[in-house]
Amino acid sequence: MTTNTKKNKDIIISVKNIVNRFGKHMIHDGVSFDIIRGEILGIVGGSGSGKSVLLKTLVGLHHPNKGTVLINGKHIDNIASFESASLFGVLFQEGALFSSLTVEENITFLLREYTSLKENEQTELARLKLTLVGLEAETTSKYPAALSVGMAKRVALARALALDPLILFLDEPTSGLDPINANGFDELIGKLNGGLQLTVVMVTHDLNTLFNICTRVAVLVDKTIIIDTLPNLLKRDHPWIQEFFHGSRGQGALVAAQYYARETHGN
Repeated sequence: MTTNTKKNKDIIISVKNIVNRFGKHMIHDGVSFDIIRGEILGIVGGSGSGKSVLLKTLVGLHHPNKGTVLINGKHIDNIASFESASLFGVLFQEGALFSSLTVEENITFLLREYTSLKENEQTELARLKLTLVGLEAETTSKYPAALSVGMAKRVALARALALDPLILFLDEPTSGLDPINANGFDELIGKLNGGLQLTVVMVTHDLNTLFNICTRVAVLVDKTIIIDTLPNLLKRDHPWIQEFFHGSRGQGALVAAQYYARETHGN
């Protein structure tokens, strides 16, 4: 009994029998899985497998035809907007920054909406979040058009962290980044996960990200899901998994991950 209770406390998101279809086109047919508190879960799948649809289902932006999503034991439909804003942060694929607002205004947008903090306190917090994601405080006065792709992603991440969420949802966080900036972003996510005990759920095609920082990987195939650690997934004989992880790019990512582990952990 004690073991079951502890196990339930370790589950921060529980997905049960999700069905998503558009007209006659079935995307997900009975998808079920749990996300463990504090892990980094990568979601992968082929074109049309419904990765973004699943992510939108998890954050309540898409209502499934059937099934339930529980976050911290509460049904996603019963979570009020102010509660969801402090429960999870979302980084959309292109950053989705408000082009007419400065960096500071983008970050403080949620603070103005959901807190009673004074303006100077909001400004201070915006600067703190920028520092947390590796940007200089002077960035606050810039507009999104003046930012590089890498900087825009970090600003969007700072905005997602504005209300100190428990869960961070990321949609293709390293897309559009060169290898150096992509590695830097991976390291940042890893540090946030370890330092803030954030649970991270990300859709990504970046094999280096999957090998370097993901605790487990969820593969969307055949309208359902296979979820496991990477070492276990690599042993699977499913054709898509074999092609994705054991192709030349996958092998290159594995070698890079092994080097990354030696440099990072000294083993």
